[in-house]
Amino acid sequence: MIIGLTGTNGSGKGEVAKFLQETGFTYTSLSDVLREELRKQGREVTRENLTNFANELRLKKGAGCLGIIVASRLEVDTNYIVDSIRHPDEVEALRQCKNFSLFAVEAEPKIRFERVKVRAREKDTITYEAFVAQEAKEAAGKNPTDQQLNKTIHSADAKIENNGTIEELRQKVKQVLQTLAMQSKRPGWDEYFMSIARQAALRSNCIKRKIAAILVKDQRIISTGYNGTPRGIKNCNEGGCPRCNSFGASGASLETCLCSHAEENAIVQSAYHGVNISGATLYTTMSPCLLCTKMIINSGIKEVVYNKSYNLEEVASRLLKEAGIQIRPFLKKII
Repeated sequence: MIIGLTGTNGSGKGEVAKFLQETGFTYTSLSDVLREELRKQGREVTRENLTNFANELRLKKGAGCLGIIVASRLEVDTNYIVDSIRHPDEVEALRQCKNFSLFAVEAEPKIRFERVKVRAREKDTITYEAFVAQEAKEAAGKNPTDQQLNKTIHSADAKIENNGTIEELRQKVKQVLQTLAMQSKRPGWDEYFMSIARQAALRSNCIKRKIAAILVKDQRIISTGYNGTPRGIKNCNEGGCPRCNSFGASGASLETCLCSHAEENAIVQSAYHGVNISGATLYTTMSPCLLCTKMIINSGIKEVVYNKSYNLEEVASRLLKEAGIQIRPFLKKII
């Protein structure tokens, strides 16, 4: 999960963040990006300076720039809290990440003012009148790129009232998290295995194309392969294959290519290690050529799922179908 936090000053976002950190979430904040830059510039870190500097950045680089910066730092396998979201475009930037939800934490103004006085962070205003005036400024800036807190709160997926105790707040957060966990979606099997195949393709040393294939049986990977020169032969990207290094036309002079194909390597590796692949499904980042097709048929593979079409696939596809092997394009599916 990626939980974004927004809300007015003193609403309790920090307490929500603290609770989520205790449960294993990793904390990050749009304001931390601003604090880092203010300190580099030797400027005092006050609430007013943070707001003004954020508005300057949005004007120069776009209203969603802070969200884009933070989103680029997030790892896909980690639960995150993203604090201090104050513009709808920042929300939209973060919604590009999977499983992002925005929480708005709310509390009565006088309760929040008392919390701010106790907190005394970044020279927060100390009179109620100044507190209200500052809040009005932050609620809706004059320019579209200025802080737009009211609109951001309005776009929240869940609103959490925090006028009571910390324990009451935590119970409310737990309830929302449990609901999100039940609603969260995960990749289907095809997407799961094809994403692994794409990652394996990065190991390819071929300079023409990077292709990979994986063999799956009973939802378990039993063999992988990517294209490149044979074992013990100089790598393609080091000059090992004259055909690839000549950068000739795609599909031409294939008989002179020294690189083994991804499907070929996946099948050969299984034989090398004594792994039975009869009845397996082959996931490949590109549909197989005729040579690999014949190997697929003779090895007993029952299904081929491909991401992209190879330009010489017509005969190969017909042959697979004639042999009773299912061949289908990869269609992303979330379950």
